[in-house]
Amino acid sequence: MRIEQLTAKILDANPNMDNYQLAIAVSTRADQLLNGAPSKLHIDSKNIKAADLALMEIAEGLVVIKGFFLNTGK
Repeated sequence: MRIEQLTAKILDANPNMDNYQLAIAVSTRADQLLNGAPSKLHIDSKNIKAADLALMEIAEGLVVIKGFFLNTGK
């Protein structure tokens, strides 16, 4: 799915969220992934950018945004 479609899917599912909150959430999760956190998607993520992977995880509901904090299920 294209990045624009993923973004629209997330924002449609979360009407109280705006683009800036989503950007912060994606950035936070991308930092976690770059620092060694395992991906929650069952795909080969070696050739996918961390920000794209974070957006995909959020769109699939694998990472939940609560306020400005990510709930990664730990």
